[in-house]
Amino acid sequence: MLDLARSIFTKQAFTRYLGAELVDLSENAAIIELPLRDELRQQHGYAHGGALSYLADNTLTFAGGMALKGDALTSEFKINYLRPAKAALIRAEASAISVSGRQAVCRCDIFAIDDEEKTLCATAQGTVVRVSNE
Repeated sequence: MLDLARSIFTKQAFTRYLGAELVDLSENAAIIELPLRDELRQQHGYAHGGALSYLADNTLTFAGGMALKGDALTSEFKINYLRPAKAALIRAEASAISVSGRQAVCRCDIFAIDDEEKTLCATAQGTVVRVSNE
């Protein structure tokens, strides 16, 4: 599973474009980090909501895929922006909170990280479904 997940991650052109890194995978969880460069900031210097949404979407899906033990897609997700993210690094940490035969409901917290300070800036929840071979 780990090899499949890493292979899928490296094949994502948008992920490469953004510069995201798959930091950790486990049985039902994933962590993805994104260095916050100028192109990913909005007019006030904070991380653009689209960059945070990307992190939520992709990290939820990798956590769900690990829990479902296969290739997966996001069926839906919701994100709440809690506070602006201005740190040099943004980290998304997701885990499956409920898993059935074909879908996993997952939760993701997104943190702005500067030196030793880790600030929760967004939280998301979504449903991930196993890719069907049909």
